Amino acid sequence: MLPRTPLRCKLYIYGMYLGVDMTRVERESMNFKLPKPLAEALRKKASPQPGKTATDIVIRGLLHELGDIPGVEVCTEVRLQKVEEQLHQLAQNINNQGSKPSSQSNASEERTEEKLEALNRRVAQLEGALIAIQRNGSASNNQRRYKNSGNPYNQSGKPPQIEALDEQKLALRLNVNIPTLQEKHATLSTSEFGEWSKNRDRGKYTWRFNEKDKLYHPVK
Repeated sequence: MLPRTPLRCKLYIYGMYLGVDMTRVERESMNFKLPKPLAEALRKKASPQPGKTATDIVIRGLLHELGDIPGVEVCTEVRLQKVEEQLHQLAQNINNQGSKPSSQSNASEERTEEKLEALNRRVAQLEGALIAIQRNGSASNNQRRYKNSGNPYNQSGKPPQIEALDEQKLALRLNVNIPTLQEKHATLSTSEFGEWSKNRDRGKYTWRFNEKDKLYHPVK
């Protein structure tokens, strides 16, 4: 059993949190004790920056553990985490489809292609939802900064950027299996691979492999 610290942590659940308007939620003070290693880790992780305070971290953990709570809107970060988990599950399904023996019948191959198309459409829907969530969160944060500072130039207006992907996630995005992606990367030149990936990417991004981080980076 972990040792407990005499420190009492007081949690106030209120205010604006990651785009969640909790100003209308009744405030409540809670006193509880944490195991000493957990309390020390929380102090190291927390910072004064918005969304990274100790209270923010605790709220994020509670929402992730308890799920949807009546009267409290799920925060942007938790929603993004759920979308990411769904994308990871879809990537595993794609990988399983790509690992089947090559001797399968034509009918089986057609069914596999249909499943890949269905998964690709689902990914497109999730990606659209992800971008919408990012835009809503960014707009909410910009609005709060604008109100606090009175400076209209705080609003960047920049669209959300697509992050670098590993081969599993890129294969999912390009609607191919991992062996096909590996073959194209090994046999095509950098420019040829970029053109091939651009033709398959629904956002018309060119993808380039970086030897340092072993990830594929998008180029618009």
